[in-house]
Amino acid sequence: MKKILSLVICLCLILSLSACGAQSEKGTKIKVVTTVFPIYDWVREIVGDNKNVDISMLLDSGTDLHSFQPTAEDIIKISTCDMFIYVGGESDKWVDDVLEEKQNSDMVSINLLDLLGESRKQEEIKEGMEVEEESEEAEEVEYDEHVWLSLKNASLFCLKINDELCKIDKSGAEGYKANASSYSQKLSSIDKEYESALSNSASKTLVFGDRFPFRYLTDDYGLDYYAAFVGCSAESEASFETVAFLAKKVDELGLKSIIKIEGSDGKLANTIKENTKSKSAQILTLDSMQSVTSKQIDKGVTYLKICEENLEVLKKALG
Repeated sequence: MKKILSLVICLCLILSLSACGAQSEKGTKIKVVTTVFPIYDWVREIVGDNKNVDISMLLDSGTDLHSFQPTAEDIIKISTCDMFIYVGGESDKWVDDVLEEKQNSDMVSINLLDLLGESRKQEEIKEGMEVEEESEEAEEVEYDEHVWLSLKNASLFCLKINDELCKIDKSGAEGYKANASSYSQKLSSIDKEYESALSNSASKTLVFGDRFPFRYLTDDYGLDYYAAFVGCSAESEASFETVAFLAKKVDELGLKSIIKIEGSDGKLANTIKENTKSKSAQILTLDSMQSVTSKQIDKGVTYLKICEENLEVLKKALG
């Protein structure tokens, strides 16, 4: 697989030579390439109205991070950009080969999981979860990739993005710093709203009839959870034992809600609901921001707006 990707990269770089020549005649812009939506939106906020920066998002059609594979056009974008920002987990293994063959030797690449260092979290198997079959070979440590779902992480990442942008474009540094400072205050303000609302909530436990990509968020605010699958699971159907366990937890804890994530059909959450004693739990949706499309962005979706909406859902679920 690696050899095939290397051949694709080589072909893309040959094709990119003529493309770069055409671009240079039109004048150069600072090119920033991001993978997922939250990163794209952070960069957009820091760049502000600076027309000298071109920002692109690779996963702009609703493709999930865990199943994404770059196209030839994506590889050219990355190879020739000035800054490339990605999550850096198991789903981004393809990035290493692309960066080895990059055309721009001055490119700055930011790996968010590397940036977190010891603060990054491993995938967690909780009681009652479906466990996928593992090979008998020694397991590699897998880290939870959904790092953007912590507002505290977002502040750290934005600080790094701002610092690197200022180095690349010294002429725009003053504007970047001002925008980053303003955005940091907004992130901090919402973080405080979360802390205030969730510290005073009646319950501290969530039940997910779905995958669970929110560990960074729940850890930030001292919440507990039970879920059918880990955040990066490809499974969609749970065993009777898992359904029964989660339904029992809803009953034991007196929960009024069961959570699913965006894009889910809600069948599993509803099956859990039907196995509770009261069968009256609300099915609520938390947005993990994994599949935001360019169309949604055009309609005004932002990282902060989704964070605010998620807080309202959590208030209902834990109130």
